[in-house]
Amino acid sequence: MRPLTFSRMDFSQSNLFGYIEDLQELTIIERPVRRSLKTPEEIERLTVDEDLSDIERAVYLLSSGQDIQGTSVVANLPVLMRQNPAETLRRVLPKIREVLHVAGVEMQLTAAVSFLTVLQEESVSIHTYSHSFLHIILQNLEHRDAGVSNAWLETLLAVIEALPKETVRHEILNPLVSKAQLSQTLQSRLVSCKIMGKVANKFEAHIIKREILPLVKSLCQDVEYEVRTCMCRQLEHIARGIGTELTKTVVLPELVELARDEGSSVRLAAFETLVNLLDMFDADDRSQTVLPLVKSFCEKSFKADESILVSLSFHLGKLCNGLYGIFTPEQHLRFLEFYKKLSTLGLQQENGHNDNQLQLQTLEQEKKYISVRKNCAYNFPAMIVFVDPKNFHLELYSIFFCLCHDPEVPVRYTMAISFFEVAKLLNSDVYTIRKELVTLLQDESLEVLDALIGHLPEILELMAKRGENNGSESKLLSIPDLIPALTTAEQRAATSLKWRTHEKLLQKYACLPHIISSDQIYYRFLHRMLTIILTNNVLPVQKAAARTLCIYLRYNRKQEQRHEVIQKLIEQLGQGKSYWNRLRFLDTCEFIMELFSKSFFCKYFFLPVLELTHDPVANVRMKLCYLLPKVKSTLKIPTDKHLLQQLELCIRKLLCQEKDKDVLTIVKRTVLELDRMEISVDAFQKRFYENDLLDQEKEKQEHLLLEMEQLEKEKQQTEGRSTSINDKMFEKKRRDSKTSAVLAKSINLSVPGSISGTSAGKEEKKSKLVRSQSFSTQALHPKYSNIDKCPNKSSATGYTSSVSGMGKSCMLSFSDDSFRTHSTGSSGNAAFLSSSSSRNLFNSADQKNNGNKESQSRRMSM
Repeated sequence: MRPLTFSRMDFSQSNLFGYIEDLQELTIIERPVRRSLKTPEEIERLTVDEDLSDIERAVYLLSSGQDIQGTSVVANLPVLMRQNPAETLRRVLPKIREVLHVAGVEMQLTAAVSFLTVLQEESVSIHTYSHSFLHIILQNLEHRDAGVSNAWLETLLAVIEALPKETVRHEILNPLVSKAQLSQTLQSRLVSCKIMGKVANKFEAHIIKREILPLVKSLCQDVEYEVRTCMCRQLEHIARGIGTELTKTVVLPELVELARDEGSSVRLAAFETLVNLLDMFDADDRSQTVLPLVKSFCEKSFKADESILVSLSFHLGKLCNGLYGIFTPEQHLRFLEFYKKLSTLGLQQENGHNDNQLQLQTLEQEKKYISVRKNCAYNFPAMIVFVDPKNFHLELYSIFFCLCHDPEVPVRYTMAISFFEVAKLLNSDVYTIRKELVTLLQDESLEVLDALIGHLPEILELMAKRGENNGSESKLLSIPDLIPALTTAEQRAATSLKWRTHEKLLQKYACLPHIISSDQIYYRFLHRMLTIILTNNVLPVQKAAARTLCIYLRYNRKQEQRHEVIQKLIEQLGQGKSYWNRLRFLDTCEFIMELFSKSFFCKYFFLPVLELTHDPVANVRMKLCYLLPKVKSTLKIPTDKHLLQQLELCIRKLLCQEKDKDVLTIVKRTVLELDRMEISVDAFQKRFYENDLLDQEKEKQEHLLLEMEQLEKEKQQTEGRSTSINDKMFEKKRRDSKTSAVLAKSINLSVPGSISGTSAGKEEKKSKLVRSQSFSTQALHPKYSNIDKCPNKSSATGYTSSVSGMGKSCMLSFSDDSFRTHSTGSSGNAAFLSSSSSRNLFNSADQKNNGNKESQSRRMSM
């Protein structure tokens, strides 16, 4: 069939017949679909009277309906049991029992699932269930289809857990004796093995010894290796049921014999069961019986029996720690070397193999080697415990490096999952794996990144604590590549199609204020979050970025930066051209109400939110109406009385002017909800005690950030002033010593009041002038950089314009008031005098004598 190139269609007579042939071929394709439609006679047979009840309809469909209808009834059995259990058991269940004898695979599987659902929902008592359902389960247990048999077996094993002992003994254990005989089918003996493993937990040890253990021994010596393998895997459950003594005398000899079996699957099952039962063996059994077997497994795994290699690598960590107490130093080192060898299996040339031989490795071997290295990565935390975390760098760091840089994604993915466990075990030495953290953050596979960021906050916190314990000034300053790696990881997640990974990463990045400095967050992450809100097309990602941005704003320690972010949120989101941005502004405001104090929201965001009541898009107004109850809950009376009046005015306008029916309906509903709300007052009240206490704590933290910012500025000013004073004193001493030397040499030539004395006076006046200028600029900075103290003459109607222009007004007030303040000499000097006691080193007489020169120099510097 030729492709239909509609973009270059030519309807000339020569090409028209070609298109007709193509259309005829398309009609041929559709014919089987049309033939599969039901005829009127078939539709008539599938039609059921609507007046029938659910029970009558189920009985009718099971009796005369088609298979698909009967399967639907069986699937609906749990619903019928919930609605009318007595009638269902009396009329529907017998019909299902009859139909299952001749039912197909689909109905059998559906029935097994439905019976299990009825048991889990406890629609009837366990006595009624065993009387009605158990016999049907046992009848279908040996179905000719292996999948159906396994489904019924899973249902039976779940039923055994809930059945009383007597019922299990009479209905299941007694028939089990005959079903486990060698004369029965292979499927029957396999089912008997699994049932015995489940039944062993229901009875006392003496009953198991008398009635179950003889069957266990016979099945362990069955002629079919599948039966021996299945029974070997059930020995763990039987050992837990009979206790330590019988396990040592009965189960352990059977395991030793099965470990030497000719079938590789039997040996593998014996090895895994031995590892799982290590805690039930005493030291003698471990050293004399288990350890020699394990050593032989390890030796054979690389030589003749590679089938056990994957299982051995998976259980090696558990095995090493289980046998830790009986290892000699030589055996300890041998098992460690064996683990190292497995960790690099398939990555290096071994036993003299050349490149050509390596290329001849089969695909199956490659998959096996990848699985082995993946299991080694899974066991890495256990091996750290095995060698002691103090010896990590000497013994295991090279293997850790190799696994984190493994060429296969599943290996690196497993290392990323276990990275947090490794970091916890290393504790104070966690700094040694900092490079691998950066490597995994920059991994080319997003699966690896997704696995790592699951515990990224905890990992970074451990790194930060290590830095604090060692007296590091910056928490993670000693990992220079960390912040670039974090930004790169976010950008790679953003450019991929896996938005859930991007959302998860943004949520985890909310931990950064506790890890790195406020300036690093502001310059490297905060603006990126705002960009994501503005440009990303996935709503969950935008919301995650908005919440993380609010957390960054919450812990930002510079008021100028906070003010800038608030302005951008209001201008670019709240007043944005796209209605989508305005919707995200409302989401951001919701996060702000959650994270900040009520006074903070009312001060910066209350009126910009109310401005959206005039939004031209109905969806924005609708979302605002849903948000209004939360907005009202931020008010406190009488402080926010004017804001409450603005809120009521906006609601009246909505009621009077709203034209959209959906929005108007929500407005009316919101009005009723707002009327029922109670507003908290400034004083504490019992009904608002917890919320008010939480809000007060948030407000204290916000004020504490302002105080910390002020203290940091004063500290910087003091340090800068002391540095300049020391430099000037050193310069003065050097100059004085030079002058005195010159005077000593030319004492007879010098005259009192000559040029040298005049130059010294000028230098002294110049130094005082420089000091006064530096102090003046330092006195200005703390006062006028505070946006909370900027003049804000906003009224109820003109709030939006004042907020949008707040940044400009602050800058203007800084530049204009600087001249005004120094001309009067009041506020600037007051701030200077109250900031620090060290500022009184110089008396006011020097400032008065040099007033004119200082004012001129200040004007020039400004």
